[in-house]
Amino acid sequence: MKTQALAQGDKLPGDIKLNYFDKESNMQEISIEELTKGKKVVMLAVPGAFTPTCSLKHLPGFVEKYDELKAKGVDTIACVGVNDAFVMDAWGKSIDVGDKILLLADGSAIFTKAIGAELDLTDKGLGLRSRRYTMLVDDGVVKALNLEEGGAFTVSSADNILAGL
Repeated sequence: MKTQALAQGDKLPGDIKLNYFDKESNMQEISIEELTKGKKVVMLAVPGAFTPTCSLKHLPGFVEKYDELKAKGVDTIACVGVNDAFVMDAWGKSIDVGDKILLLADGSAIFTKAIGAELDLTDKGLGLRSRRYTMLVDDGVVKALNLEEGGAFTVSSADNILAGL
């Protein structure tokens, strides 16, 4: 059964949990509700850590625009990938995101499937991944959504989400 893709005005599924590594290199778990409750969050998703567009353009754009996003009232910038937490952590270190971006692992694509953003890249040897997107979430509700088709990178840039703030 195909899940309808998330839309502006929808509430995110708060009970789903994602993993990340904290500053002390301890694996942590956070629910979508904990991540977004009472906060303005920019969430971005990538088809894969260490892939060219994600590593050279998408994620670095958010590191570069961090101060501007924070100045516009964004509490947290979180990047979701259908990778395990070890891969997401290593990828973040390779790009030097520091503590600007929270790298969240959706290893089994549970969150990705729940919001209808899955992308089947089996034919490219990558399995089930996430479509690339950015969204502005305010207290768990999607205020803006820029969902890419396929592996495109046309509407999900940091500049594009900044323009809407």
